[in-house]
Formats: sequence, structure tokens, C-alpha cells
Amino acid sequence: MTATHATLRVEEPSDHDGGPVKAPAAAPRRSVLRGRALRTTGFHLSAGLLSALWLLPIVLVLVTSTRTFDDIAAHGVGSWPHSFTLDGFRQAWVDGGQQRALINSLLVTIPSVLLSLGLASMAAFGLSRYDLPFRRVLLLLMLGGNLLPPQILLIPVSKLSEVLGIYDQLYALIGVQVGFGVGFYVFVLHGFMRAIPGEIQQAAVIDGAGPWQIYWRIILPLARPALAALSALSFTWIFNDLLWAITVLRTDTQMPITASLIGLQGQYVSMWNVIAAGSVIAAAPTVAVFLRFQRHFVAGLNLGAVK
Repeated sequence: MTATHATLRVEEPSDHDGGPVKAPAAAPRRSVLRGRALRTTGFHLSAGLLSALWLLPIVLVLVTSTRTFDDIAAHGVGSWPHSFTLDGFRQAWVDGGQQRALINSLLVTIPSVLLSLGLASMAAFGLSRYDLPFRRVLLLLMLGGNLLPPQILLIPVSKLSEVLGIYDQLYALIGVQVGFGVGFYVFVLHGFMRAIPGEIQQAAVIDGAGPWQIYWRIILPLARPALAALSALSFTWIFNDLLWAITVLRTDTQMPITASLIGLQGQYVSMWNVIAAGSVIAAAPTVAVFLRFQRHFVAGLNLGAVK
């Protein structure tokens, strides 16, 4: 008996022309791409609108600072400028006392940043690289001190500076900025230094390096990104501070530039061009520092995170 084998052939579906029907795979792909493009366009439009709204007051201050008083008085602050002059900067710089105020701010900010980061880096090195007693308690105390609102400490700080005989002196403000900043810097640098591999320190100990050499030649160079980020952040915070300046200082010649702006508004009540010029002068140093350390400034938001 001969067995016949029937071969089954599955025919592809075809259209009326006889060709195979293609699966509609391109249509969902096009819809996905179109939706992604719409979301991207919407995001950029929203971000651009928010950026424009954020930059609008800055542009208004810059334009106002270069206008004359007669132009502003005749057409209003928000009108299109009809003049251009830098006389408002001269009045704010010379007559308004911004020159001396800017020097005071730098005399306070630069030593405060250096002392704060220097002390904080040494404390963070000891707490992160050595098994010190009550290490966790110290870190929690430093962190808890930064959680206290500064308003409840205004009167004690003012009275303490009077008792110590340093009231109305720039180094009193430096001491306040260092005292209230070290705790936060130690907490941040501790997290960064603790992530440095311990084998590096062990190799240095085998080579005969002491604690100071390990700190100065190994840990500090490795922690340079964190120190650069904290330098930019602390410079901005201390330079823009107003609360502690008006707490421990009294004389106009001792005031930093943020407190001097208040006096400038009282001196030039309706001369908006001079007030705007003083604001530009006060903002220029922090803008320059931000542009110089922009990459580290943004990276400072992630300091202390798990790597």
C-alpha cells in the first residue's frame, strides 16, 4: 500500500490585487513619535515661558539702571527706555557708599568661606576616616544646629557680641558666619570623604604617612570637587546675607552691600535708576562666582549622596 503524504501550505493573506497584506506596524510607531515630539515641544515651550518670566525682572532692573531720572519720571519705570546713561552707577558707587559696602562684603565673605571650609574639612576628615567616640552624636548635633531657625538666636547672638566687646565689628560678623556654617559643611563633607576608598588611606599609612599628610596630600585633593561646590554655595550665602549683618553691626560704614542697599533706598527714595544700579552692583560678584563655578555649583546639589 502506498501512503500519500499531503503537504499543507498556509497561504499568506492577500489583498484583492494578489499581493501579501502588510501588518500595520508603522502607524503605532508614528503615533508614538508624534506624541513624544508633542511632549518635547510642550516641555520646551513651558520651560522657555518660565525662563522668560524669571528673566523679566532682571532685564527690567538692568534697563532701569541705564536710564536717566527724567526719563523714568516722564514715562514711568515700565516704559520703553528713551535714554542711556551710566550716571546711576556712579551715584550708587560713590555717593551711595556702594564702594565701601562692597569692600566690607568681600572682607567678610572671603575669610568666612576660607575659615569655614578649612575647619569643616579637618573635622569631616577626623569624623569620616577615624573611629572617634560619639562620632554619630557629634554629626547629629551639627545637623540639628542647622535646623534651628535663626530668628530665635538673634537676641542671644547680639547680646553675646556685646559682652565679648566685638559688637559692630566686621570680625564679629565673620565669627557668626563661621559658627553657623561649619556644622552644615562638616555634615556634607563627611558624606563625601566617607565615600573615598579606605585602601587609599591604608596604602598611605604603609608608606609612613601621618594623619596630617593623609589629610593634606590625599583626602583634600580627592575632595576638591566637593570643596569647590561648597565654596561657590557658601560665597553666595554669606555675600547675600542680610539678617546677621543688621544683627551684629550698627555703623553705616561697617555695613556690607546687602544692608547698604536698604540705606540706598532711603537716600534715593524715588531715583529708581540709582537703586537699580546699586542692585546690579550688589549682584555682580555672586553672578561672577556662579558663572565661574557653575558646574560645581550645580553638582553641589548632590553632595553627600551615595555614589
